Amino acid sequence: MPTCENCHNTWSWKQTMKKMFTLDPGMNCPYCGERQYQTRKSKNKAGFLNAFVFLPIFLNIFFDIPAAILISLFLVLTSLVISLHPVVMHLSNKEEYSF
Repeated sequence: MPTCENCHNTWSWKQTMKKMFTLDPGMNCPYCGERQYQTRKSKNKAGFLNAFVFLPIFLNIFFDIPAAILISLFLVLTSLVISLHPVVMHLSNKEEYSF
């Protein structure tokens, strides 16, 4: 779970999920109000997790899998990836760019 670098309070899963679904890259700490940013390493881990959502598509290329199974696998992987995002998120006081 993410921990604020200023006040060192750990965010709850619910708070992290709420802050994750905004378009603004910065997130205000719910405890001290300071601006926090996701680290570059954390963004890379999240991107790697997101790739697993497309696993059913690649499986369908090599194997003849019924559509109902593919859709259910897609939904399960999507919910798993979304629920794991707060676990891999780490915060920093500075915004780090990928490039």
